[in-house]
Amino acid sequence: MEVTTTSAVTPARETRAWLTHPLVMAAWSMLAAFGAYACMYGFRKPFTAGGYTGAEWGVGFKAWLVTSQVLGYTVSKFIGIRVIAEMKPERRASLILFLIGIAHVALIGFALTPAPYCAAWLFVNGLPLGMVFGLVLGFLEGRRMSEAFVSGLCASFILADGVTKSVGATLLNSGVSERWMPAAAGFIFLLPLVGFVWMLLQIPSPSAEDIAARSKRAPMSKEDRRGILRRYGLGLGLLTFAYLLITILRSVRADFAPEIWSGLGISKQPTVFTKSEIWVALGVLILSGSICLIRENVRAFRTSLLICVGGLTLVALTLLGLNSGQLSPFLFMTLYGFGMYIPYVAFHTTLFERLIAATRERANVGYLMYLSDSIGYLG
Repeated sequence: MEVTTTSAVTPARETRAWLTHPLVMAAWSMLAAFGAYACMYGFRKPFTAGGYTGAEWGVGFKAWLVTSQVLGYTVSKFIGIRVIAEMKPERRASLILFLIGIAHVALIGFALTPAPYCAAWLFVNGLPLGMVFGLVLGFLEGRRMSEAFVSGLCASFILADGVTKSVGATLLNSGVSERWMPAAAGFIFLLPLVGFVWMLLQIPSPSAEDIAARSKRAPMSKEDRRGILRRYGLGLGLLTFAYLLITILRSVRADFAPEIWSGLGISKQPTVFTKSEIWVALGVLILSGSICLIRENVRAFRTSLLICVGGLTLVALTLLGLNSGQLSPFLFMTLYGFGMYIPYVAFHTTLFERLIAATRERANVGYLMYLSDSIGYLG
């Protein structure tokens, strides 16, 4: 039985006229996605700028905090396999605000609860945030320019990772305590978040030309999800294993960036997080977004796989360059981040998008992305 979907942007019907020009819509969509997801990072990552020294049960306290949040984020990804796959378009925006609201309350609980028990609040913080990406992605997939749109979204979690750490470090340097700093950072990002979610609501639904080029995307039933796994389980399994390894490398660099920079001889420079990630985000944005110029779906899929191999090769070369003394700390972190994020972002922008477009399966990228993400974060 065919399931019809309502528009993702019902409140925006009266304002769509000024979004009909392709360049205007592209700029608007990229900015909306970038801003909304970057603001989410303001409720997730600032705490990693703190040192949280000391040990609990023989393990560094910060390691407990990072692990607690990642566990919540991982559980969220498993929940999201079904929730994101079945999500109706008209519910996306309100759910984004609701989930981030829960995460902010958890940060306040983190500030008020004594150590080590405050770590439990970071589990609560990560639990809702893991589904925000899929909700934002739903506004962007299934379009001829999807790679460009989603590249803007992915650039947000590259750049925002550094920016929110810089915000956290700045708050610490201004006298805010480590325990209150995450909640204080969240307050800074609240108002911009509402504005960017409003922008997402203005994005029109995919056009007839988009659907012809990339296939219609719709909420998936349980049988739809099982069918995808039956037909493509082996290939998806191999891709997921590769994504698992990439996610581990990316997460270590992201969560322990202050410690890595310190080990490279650079410390007490809050802006260094942002400066390095600006170049990483710009390079990845250009490379990933350009894939939308390849119209043939199978060719684009294969090209993206080759780009992934190239990115991982660059990671290996940067490690050799650092060990041989040929790369400065800043250049190492920038090139390493660029090489690592190339394959990571390719999964989000191209691989699953073009797989669905080529096969014309009844599916959405959110479902396939959350299958991989759940295993990646579990790793």
